Amino acid sequence: MRILGIDPGYAIVGHGIIEYKNTKYIYINHGAIITNSNENFTDRLEKIYDNITNLVNIYKPEQVAIEKLYFQNNQKTAIDVAQARGVIILALKKYNIPVYEYTPLQVKNMITGYGKAQKKQIMLTVQRLLRLEEIPKPDDAADALAIAICHANSMGFNYINNKILKIRSANKIVI
Repeated sequence: MRILGIDPGYAIVGHGIIEYKNTKYIYINHGAIITNSNENFTDRLEKIYDNITNLVNIYKPEQVAIEKLYFQNNQKTAIDVAQARGVIILALKKYNIPVYEYTPLQVKNMITGYGKAQKKQIMLTVQRLLRLEEIPKPDDAADALAIAICHANSMGFNYINNKILKIRSANKIVI
């Protein structure tokens, strides 16, 4: 199962692609879509949309996991990130790719077993699980890989001859 993990934002959108096969994580790629703060906001959203579309065309994910938004303080940031997240989900919808969402708490619990894990713990665990020489950079990409791993664990995929043996429920976005 090829999974695209996304850490949404409007300045930086982290992405990470893994495969989960026979209870093993296989690293494919990671990176970030970076938009310039000097650009018109709608141009930034278009750049995000176009780049997500390119990722889908290149890597052909079968499912996508995206971080569920939560904000406590800055409402302007929340609105802008929500708009970027909407553009991302729209791009994925155009390809009929199932999208699942996870809160940061769910990701931390699934990756480290501890809901209050520090960012460094998450990054080191991602590095270890994917057998990478270095911690993925930028942080947003490491977060996206963590989200993809969380999804693989949450879904309980176990493949033999490319057949799904077991699937547990997840937070699927229905559009």
